[in-house]
Amino acid sequence: MNRFHVHVRVADLDASVRFYSNLFGEPPAVLKPDYAKWMLDDPRVNFAISSGAQTPAIDHLGFQVDSDEQLAAVAQRLTAAGEPVVEQENAACCYARGNKRWVSDPSGIPWETFHTLGASTVYGSDIVVVKERQPAQACCAPAAGGCCAQSKS
Repeated sequence: MNRFHVHVRVADLDASVRFYSNLFGEPPAVLKPDYAKWMLDDPRVNFAISSGAQTPAIDHLGFQVDSDEQLAAVAQRLTAAGEPVVEQENAACCYARGNKRWVSDPSGIPWETFHTLGASTVYGSDIVVVKERQPAQACCAPAAGGCCAQSKS
């Protein structure tokens, strides 16, 4: 696993960008009207925020890997843990394209493992239901303007 990933839904993107830029000591690597991402080396984390949250919260956690081989290895461990893994190929999400594997932990927290293939000019609209028992939807549902929006279904 190469980089820990955290995605937080925020109510005020501008205020959050100011806060996290000061906290991390650097501006975001990606800044869009509805999204910001920091690619930090210390700690090694891909930290993203998106706007439009009615209730600000951690949206999902995950790992960013450098290859599809590493993605397959993590998916094997997730399967061995006994949770169903949802595969997503060439997904457009959060202004990037990539291959993904999604799972929910036993408490229902969505985890995304992904290999980024390149940039996307759009936020993305690929939706994956992580686990039937959970109402959560995985990246990316731009309802209310943000990635990985929670479904009320």
